[in-house]
Amino acid sequence: MPEMWDPHGSLSRMLWIGGAQWAGKTTVSELVAHEHGLTVYHYDYHDARGHQDRRIALRVARGEPVEDPPPDQVWVNRSPEEMATEALAGFPVRFAWALDDLRALFTGRPAIAEGWGLRPELVAPLLDSPRRMVVLVPTEEFRRHQLRTYPRAGALDVPVSDPARAQANRVARDHLIAEDAARQARRLGIRVIEVDGTLDAAAVASTVAEHFAPYLRA
Repeated sequence: MPEMWDPHGSLSRMLWIGGAQWAGKTTVSELVAHEHGLTVYHYDYHDARGHQDRRIALRVARGEPVEDPPPDQVWVNRSPEEMATEALAGFPVRFAWALDDLRALFTGRPAIAEGWGLRPELVAPLLDSPRRMVVLVPTEEFRRHQLRTYPRAGALDVPVSDPARAQANRVARDHLIAEDAARQARRLGIRVIEVDGTLDAAAVASTVAEHFAPYLRA
């Protein structure tokens, strides 16, 4: 359960876009924010960079090695199911760090927080209405399109002994995590938008803005 302390009211005004990798969350959030004059918090950027010191401190406190594990251990030598289980188990700690960032934010308007670590089951206790969140997930066909056309999706940019297996493991892991995000969202009454490529990013952003309309008008 996330801590409900909200000193500047930022969490109570937040709009949330969660969901799967490569579903267009970042692009959609920026389009909505640009149209309506909002601030965007990019979870992935802070998680990968701004929270690294906290990640290291947590390892030290647990008596774990400070260094990241070898790439093969992360991407090659485990099954996608093991990788997904580890990611899901780690999201609550990482979410708490994101909430610390968001508590320091003040804006008189709503703001948008977007990222795959903004899990429906973690965000839901903060919401006065499930309408404050949407979850974007790609269809399998659109996922394959992204893997073919989006460089960061189509290749794992780390030195591993078996790049093909590492990439296949990552894709399968992301699929499992996406399925879980959609399942959790539907259980909690949070809207799931399947991105299938028939609408461009601007059209998906319009759909999301329509969903958030009561808060954008405020």
